[in-house]
Amino acid sequence: MNKSLLQKEVQVYINSNLNTDVTKVALAKSPFAEVSSAELANQIAAKKKSEKKLPTWFKQENIVYPSTLSIEQTSSEDTAAYKHQLVKGNSLIDITAGFGVDSLFFSLKVDEVVSCEINKELSAISAHNAKLLGANNIQCLATDGLEYLQSSEKSFGTIYVDPARRNTSSKVFKLAECTPNVVQYLDLLLSKAHRIIIKTSPLLDIQAGLIDLKNVAEIHIVSVKNECKELLWVIDRDLIGEPKIIAITLNTSIKQIELPLKDDLETKYVDQELSKGYLYEADAALMKSGAFNAVANKFELKKLDKQSHVYFSDEFHANFIGRIFEIDAILVPNELKKEKTLQGNVIVRNFPEKAENLVSKLKIKPNKETFYIFTQVQQKYLVVKAKIVQYY
Repeated sequence: MNKSLLQKEVQVYINSNLNTDVTKVALAKSPFAEVSSAELANQIAAKKKSEKKLPTWFKQENIVYPSTLSIEQTSSEDTAAYKHQLVKGNSLIDITAGFGVDSLFFSLKVDEVVSCEINKELSAISAHNAKLLGANNIQCLATDGLEYLQSSEKSFGTIYVDPARRNTSSKVFKLAECTPNVVQYLDLLLSKAHRIIIKTSPLLDIQAGLIDLKNVAEIHIVSVKNECKELLWVIDRDLIGEPKIIAITLNTSIKQIELPLKDDLETKYVDQELSKGYLYEADAALMKSGAFNAVANKFELKKLDKQSHVYFSDEFHANFIGRIFEIDAILVPNELKKEKTLQGNVIVRNFPEKAENLVSKLKIKPNKETFYIFTQVQQKYLVVKAKIVQYY
């Protein structure tokens, strides 16, 4: 870590240029003898990326930032704050600490955090920032976390690991294809802690993960504004019972619901002509669970169709995880061709045309409150005109 970045005039320069084109900063001559233009450009870009994702770090003076890639790959404060409540015991080791965001939030829950990061530069940055942020119970070690566990006699309440995918070009991957290979070393991890928390990309197939892992107590599907951010696999050494899925949304309010590992066999379908009432569009966390029938049953909703994954109710259920629309009118798709001043947003569910094509063809202008939901009910195509009453 270049300590010259902490010089007052350097920090003033970084903060004064947060809205400057970093390419120009990188190509210009550095005004400081001990800090290169590339370093200045990186600090500016990384701090700017942290403004919304990591506000605690952004607001703190004299924070040193790693590469922008490290900022992109690290947990957000919202997700880190959620997962720290899953910790068991009074001590934790983070064996893939990275920039140290998760380690810092874990330090709020336990007495001792050992934060292992194999990259010496990144470990030094994390240690510096942890002290600035008052996390004096974090021990930052520039070492391989697995090697530390193998050579140490210490045990912990919880081990946290965020395996990196070796092949990031494919949407389908296995845990065994990540570093560290938690499948290979799971017995070692269980011998060193009562609880293991594994963070994975939401691209990981849940059933495939269950095949690879043992002692899975919970799978937390974490979503922010209808985007699945991560899967959290909670593994307990002394597991009793079957795994359960918990879908969580971290928006203006936090909502969560427990869902079965296997979807319910039966649910109710709309058996009437739609008129007044509400349509429910499931959040990405619910969709990732695959428990489409269970979602309907949990919230006392009816499915529009087997393939739609859109739900209906005469009543408003504010605890639903996702968007809710109040029905204004039910239209036949061809009727819209006669309208000349359509305004709204288009949603397509189980309908044989793309939303962007419909917007272009029908010349629909944007409107934040009105939605046209093209879907299918009882094998009939229809359009639900509705106003949104609950956002993600």
